[in-house]
Amino acid sequence: MNVSDPAPNRPVADRPRWFDFKQELPSSTALMLGVGGGLVFLLAWQWVGVSGQFPRQLFPPPTDVAAALWRLLQESNFAADIWASFVRIMLSFAIAAAIALPLGVLMGAFASVGAALNPLISAFRYLPATAFIPLFLMWLGAGEAQKLALLIVGVVFFLISLLMDNTLAVRTELIETARTLGASRRQILWKIVLPASMPAYLDTLRQMLAVGWTYLVVAEIVATTDGIGAMMMRAKRFVHVDEIMAGIVVIGVLGVACDGAFRLLRRLACPYLRYQR
Repeated sequence: MNVSDPAPNRPVADRPRWFDFKQELPSSTALMLGVGGGLVFLLAWQWVGVSGQFPRQLFPPPTDVAAALWRLLQESNFAADIWASFVRIMLSFAIAAAIALPLGVLMGAFASVGAALNPLISAFRYLPATAFIPLFLMWLGAGEAQKLALLIVGVVFFLISLLMDNTLAVRTELIETARTLGASRRQILWKIVLPASMPAYLDTLRQMLAVGWTYLVVAEIVATTDGIGAMMMRAKRFVHVDEIMAGIVVIGVLGVACDGAFRLLRRLACPYLRYQR
């Protein structure tokens, strides 16, 4: 064999590839790709908006939307609308989580509780939250309670089911080991099940908060004088599409901020996860 030939079984060094399974990107690379994707989207939107393919009034470019947002903040007290919507979302989601967390934990930890409640909860998951609007208007009126009720119903049943699944995912050997060592059911629940499920609980809450934001405009279009949805309905009357898009952008920014806050909370509450692969 020619000595210049490479060894047949010599391992070839792995080269970095853009597309690979289970790949871990450096933080700088992930940030660069995220910023790059956003810039491409904004440039494409700007090009379509100014190209004349659509009426600019009906499809304004991002520069017009930014100008409309600035105008709303300066002239229309839009900051108060943003705060009103933020409070509605946070309050309704806190109530939904307070209902869903104990039910989800108990349904996942104890088969008897799950068997009794899961069929009913599963049935409610298939009912559209908007179908309850006429009932809430008759029961609660057109005030704040009706809006909070709609936002709660929009997420609470999905949240219960997902938290139940998170609890069911706790490894059986952890529970069996604790039981062998003489732990009571209360100790197993508080010392084993809840800590083991905490990362999954926080991920579920983060994802379902995003769903809550999707119901905001629906909740605020009925007899509402404040909030982002109310502003968007006022803009619709005068065909101010740039203001409607500004409201959509603000909802997206607030949603991303809430998502980042939950990610930070998960990192702080479960610091050991950074060492897991």
